[in-house]
Amino acid sequence: MGGTGSFPIDLVLFGMIAAFLVLRLRSILGRRTGYEHPPQPVRPPGPAVPSPVIEGRAEPVQGAAGRGLPDPASPAGQALLRMQNMDRTFSPAGFLNGAENAFRMIVTAFATGDRATLRNLLADETYRAFEAAIAAREAAGQRQRSEIRAIPSVSIIAAEVRGNIGAITVRFVSDQVSLTVDAQGNPVSGTDAVTEITDIWTFERELGSADPAWKLVSAANG
Repeated sequence: MGGTGSFPIDLVLFGMIAAFLVLRLRSILGRRTGYEHPPQPVRPPGPAVPSPVIEGRAEPVQGAAGRGLPDPASPAGQALLRMQNMDRTFSPAGFLNGAENAFRMIVTAFATGDRATLRNLLADETYRAFEAAIAAREAAGQRQRSEIRAIPSVSIIAAEVRGNIGAITVRFVSDQVSLTVDAQGNPVSGTDAVTEITDIWTFERELGSADPAWKLVSAANG
């Protein structure tokens, strides 16, 4: 209502709302670690090192990711064996193939705002966080570009059975281009360089159910 020197209160409020949604999304999904030390898994394969920007831009090869399964004698390995005994259609190797496909679909669907695909792959609370972030991005006139160029590693790092619910935590190491731009095409976050990113995602499913889908319930970085 004031003159040209009036402070844009509406922009401040919008910024506060956007910041809240980002923090809420991170609390459920975790943060990508392009320039941070990778999360510490249950059984770390070696010392943590910073995730670098990747110079090469090789196209992904479906099914070429390194597969990591836990020691059968470990708690995670024993949980996977229980899952197999409870559901004869389950296999750890088959699960990892499906998890990689789901990872690719979810990353792409979130970037493009494909709510229908996300609805089928995410648990309710996780979907609400994704949807809120997409809505905030759309309201700001922003666009996100995410390209998975390769997934060098997909590993099961934890597993447990709670009643008839199986939960499996997977570490994905991927080479991605991830960039968000505003309505004028100016970068807001991310980079157009290929960057190594580590994601820790947990999937759940009712064992023995006729629905074979494992849904993303949470993710976190260590």
